[in-house]
Amino acid sequence: MTIAISEEVTFGGAASIDRAAHLRPRAQEMEGALDARTILLWRGQLLATEDALARLPMDHPALAEPGLGRIFLGLSDGAPLFAQDISGWDPVLPADGSPPVHAAFGAEALTELRAVSTLLSPQDAEVAATARALFCWHETHQFCARCGQPSAPGDGGWLRVCGACGAHHFPRTDPVVIMLITRGDKVLLGRSPQWPERMYSLLAGFVEPGETIEAAVRREVAEEAGVTVGAVDYLCCQPWPFPNSLMFGCAGTALSEEITLDPVELQDARWVSRQEMLSVFAGDHSAIRAPREGAIAGFILRNWLADRLD
Repeated sequence: MTIAISEEVTFGGAASIDRAAHLRPRAQEMEGALDARTILLWRGQLLATEDALARLPMDHPALAEPGLGRIFLGLSDGAPLFAQDISGWDPVLPADGSPPVHAAFGAEALTELRAVSTLLSPQDAEVAATARALFCWHETHQFCARCGQPSAPGDGGWLRVCGACGAHHFPRTDPVVIMLITRGDKVLLGRSPQWPERMYSLLAGFVEPGETIEAAVRREVAEEAGVTVGAVDYLCCQPWPFPNSLMFGCAGTALSEEITLDPVELQDARWVSRQEMLSVFAGDHSAIRAPREGAIAGFILRNWLADRLD
């Protein structure tokens, strides 16, 4: 089973940047190219307009601020593209909670990726997701897992090298399954105890070592909701940079409807009919609101409602 329009999912578009892995050892050299540009991040936020990332020249004044460094993302229309983090910049934060403004910023502003993810072009969305996930990894992996000594970025930001023992450490991606579990014309939704009021979504969970995607789907649904799942098929996937997951969208057929909750994982789980889901997406349901924009759960549910799951 596949979604014919699977590459329409946020962060999963077909307009991919050329990652040019063979050029990563020459990243520092390419910073001097006249057409080289960089996107900018500050504490996870990106510099952008309403619908596009700011692509700054390499000598932009804001890039002088301290941070986690620079990553070579690849080639965009043949030109080197980087991402630079300036999280060491410590501005006075506006009292109204809005993002800080650097004196060197132009019309662009810092913004949360979630706020613009569905407005960006497919390439900008991929670039933003890649940069955010990599910088999250660099921030939390600054010491060698083998000997505990400090490590340093290498290969254009795509690995870390320990100066003491020489170990190489590569970026981490966490595999997660998210499941459209159906029985007839009903779909299984759940809500976490920590979620905002009325927020429900598809069940999801991490794939464990030595486990297949299909087995993870069956285990997670059984653990969280006590529902037995039979056939499982892959639908689509979504890089999810909050901080560094890869979401595997799957479809599963439930063999039973009885729900037994794990209260640690779920506050509630329920079967929702197709007609009810139409009212959810119309904003008319009294107990459930639609999944957040850009999330793979909403993408799968909308296409299930539209009969676009092949």
